[in-house]
Amino acid sequence: MKIDETSIPKIAYSIREACAASSLGRTTIYAHIAAGRLNAVRIGGRTIIPAEALHALIAGEA
Repeated sequence: MKIDETSIPKIAYSIREACAASSLGRTTIYAHIAAGRLNAVRIGGRTIIPAEALHALIAGEA
């Protein structure tokens, strides 16, 4: 059985995905992370942004 990935809600974004989803550039995303306005988690060698953290930033809650 093949899983339709479009029906699975994202719980986290890679940096590239966060840029695409928010229309923000990499430098801006990293600046928000450095300033503490955007929560990011390192897992192995990857930086992952929880979906709720990106939504909060865009909503002006961060």
